[in-house]
Amino acid sequence: MKGKRRRNKIWFLKVWLGCLTVTVLLVAGSWTAYLLRGKMAQEAQVAVADEEDAQESAPDMELPEKERQDAAGAEDADAGAADAKAPDAEDPDGEAPDAGDPDPDSPDTGAADAERPAAEDALSGQAEEKLSAMTIEQKVAQMFFITPEALTGYEKVTAAGEATAKALEQYPVGGLVYLAQNLQNPQQTMEMLRNVQTYAKETEGLPLFLSIDEEGGTVARIGNNEGFSVAKIPDMAQIGAAKDASLAYQAGETIGGYMSEYGFNLDFAPDADVLTNPQNQVVKKRSFGSDAQLVTEMSLQFAKGLQEHQILACFKHFPGHGATQGDTHEGFAYTDKTLEELYEQELVPFQAAAREQIPFVMISHISVPNVIGDNTPTSLSHRMVTDILRGEMGYAGIIITDAMGMGAITENYGADEAVVQAVQAGADMILMPQDFRSAYRSVLDAVSAGEISERRINASVRRILRVKLGL
Repeated sequence: MKGKRRRNKIWFLKVWLGCLTVTVLLVAGSWTAYLLRGKMAQEAQVAVADEEDAQESAPDMELPEKERQDAAGAEDADAGAADAKAPDAEDPDGEAPDAGDPDPDSPDTGAADAERPAAEDALSGQAEEKLSAMTIEQKVAQMFFITPEALTGYEKVTAAGEATAKALEQYPVGGLVYLAQNLQNPQQTMEMLRNVQTYAKETEGLPLFLSIDEEGGTVARIGNNEGFSVAKIPDMAQIGAAKDASLAYQAGETIGGYMSEYGFNLDFAPDADVLTNPQNQVVKKRSFGSDAQLVTEMSLQFAKGLQEHQILACFKHFPGHGATQGDTHEGFAYTDKTLEELYEQELVPFQAAAREQIPFVMISHISVPNVIGDNTPTSLSHRMVTDILRGEMGYAGIIITDAMGMGAITENYGADEAVVQAVQAGADMILMPQDFRSAYRSVLDAVSAGEISERRINASVRRILRVKLGL
């Protein structure tokens, strides 16, 4: 009996322990579930807060991206503007259109036209109006740049009076270049230039280009003239050796100051030749040096100094006299460089002249047989003047020959033949032909004979008019 009661107690105890275990497990599970639910809720709140913070900070994160897009847009706009300013292709008739020349056969370039300054559009319109009213004789006369002696027939000219006025009525030339013999003192020079400019405006309705060679140093018609007390400018070789472009600017600004005061508006300077041939004596002192980038920067700064006084600059002597053997003043001069080699050094300043819209570039009489295949002087070469300078390099300003009385021309060509060939090559202005009147008639005869089209003449005169009307 006692054994039975003991077994019952053990069974009861096991049941109780089992129930207690189940109760404990149930309570523990509930508590764990409670804790888990609380943690999940807390994490959910944190997640929501983080998302809200992210949304609040999102505009700040997008701003740099917007700035990058704006910058990219600005770069695209700049690229578009550069494309709009790219030079036109060469004209099939041998006339590379310059910027702003109307061409009815060209596609519409509304964007480029819209970007052109209003002043330039106005000048183009005035130039077209003036051009349409000119006779062929007046147009051809504008393409000549001569001495006052060649204009009047006098042996030495130091004044501008009735003879000058009558000569301009008959031959309304584009420009006059003065030498040291024409310049006696400031008062005489100012009166002479003031008078001749008055006659030109009364006769032609246009100003004359009035120029001298005033590079500084050894080439200075005024600076080396005892009748004038002006600041002496050293040779450009000395300025270039200092490697300080501000000195070139100061030289141009000084020269421009006194040229403007006396009545000039164009300087046949700077000398933009890169001296790549150490034996070259023609431009040894006149060149800024042998480094193409230095010569380019110095030349641009010199031109900028001139422009401070409204004096037009003229880069010379395309395609670069610094590499030549010989002197074109005396006779045949050449360089054996290829076009690729010229682009690496000698042509660098002239490419800058095209980019910076320097108003004049002077083409030399040097020969480049490894570029064009023969010894034709650059000034008479369509390949050099129209295809390369006007076409490939995109120069849109006035192209003027070096003096046509130099030995490189006179010893190898007839005077009139050379002038006609220069115009056919693409020159806009002919500087100092041997016999102006004969050269003038030869161009008119070539137009009459169909050897030079009036369209070709118009292209040059249009460029001349635009620059003159902006003076």
